[in-house]
Amino acid sequence: MHESESSVKDAKLVISGESIAYGLNILQGIQSETKSSKKSLKDVVTENEFEKRLLGDVIPPSDIGVTFNDIGALETVKDTLKELVMLPLQRPELFCKGQLTKPCTGILLFGPPGTGKTMLAKAVATEAGANFINISMSSITSKWFGEGEKYVKAVFTLASKIASSVVFVDEVDSMLGRRENPGEHEAMRKMRNEFMVNWDGLLTKDKERVLVLAATNRPFYLDEAVIRRLPCRLMVNVPDAPNRKKILRVILAKEELAPNVDVEAITNMTEGYSGSDLKNLCVTAAHCPIREILEKEKKEKASAVAENRPTPALRSSAGICPLNMDDFKHAQEQVQAICYKRRYGFN
Repeated sequence: MHESESSVKDAKLVISGESIAYGLNILQGIQSETKSSKKSLKDVVTENEFEKRLLGDVIPPSDIGVTFNDIGALETVKDTLKELVMLPLQRPELFCKGQLTKPCTGILLFGPPGTGKTMLAKAVATEAGANFINISMSSITSKWFGEGEKYVKAVFTLASKIASSVVFVDEVDSMLGRRENPGEHEAMRKMRNEFMVNWDGLLTKDKERVLVLAATNRPFYLDEAVIRRLPCRLMVNVPDAPNRKKILRVILAKEELAPNVDVEAITNMTEGYSGSDLKNLCVTAAHCPIREILEKEKKEKASAVAENRPTPALRSSAGICPLNMDDFKHAQEQVQAICYKRRYGFN
């Protein structure tokens, strides 16, 4: 690779010292890249006791197990997230010119419950190869006054050490709601202020690849300062008919279906269902064949006892019938959609 022409002496290839040095440089680069890619969270060195406690809650991207292919529909949202998150990580040279193309540091996913906001956050961390830090009130609060702010600061210092990382705040309105709430405790207000200072304050470094990803069902309860720090806001709404069909195909991809199962018909009878409702519908339908087997076993056992015969052996999974259309119709009677438009005010 280094020399244009190779020299041969006594039927042996002669390699110069420059070529060997060139090959060693390539090998060292590959080895260093491999070591950095295999760096475990156990290798993170920190003397901060709050960071040590939070380190156990960090999920590496290989352990999340959710990708964009596991999410049916939401193609526009997925494309936007790929452009805002994955592209700056994969092609940083395209975003180093000027100030306006800096990577986004805050994304808000809002919409009715059960529409896939949490799954999108997990898929972002997996696809971007970033460590996932799930923040909840139980992980950053303490009974000791003043420790809550230290936990909040430790979240961002730890995220910086293990970057690239995604700090996910689910139900963000409960943590970063409006500050004019008269019944709010002083400790909660201090924690919110500490969160915003470390998020987009004087301590923030431009080169750190730390993304704050927030999700909520009630975006109108968020503080204005928090919304300002979430420049990208994506609505994840209840799926329409074409998207419900895509979601059903993803859910039923590994299931055994009878020939009479019509995904189009199931799509039409699930108007207003969220992605979570569709999964619950399919789970309920999948239990119908199991229930039939249990009923048959119960009848066979009762018949054997009445006739004084040995109890028949229990059936295995091989005896479970494929899902048919009647199972889905029966499941629809038990799983009903919530009127998200009326309850949450989404269009």
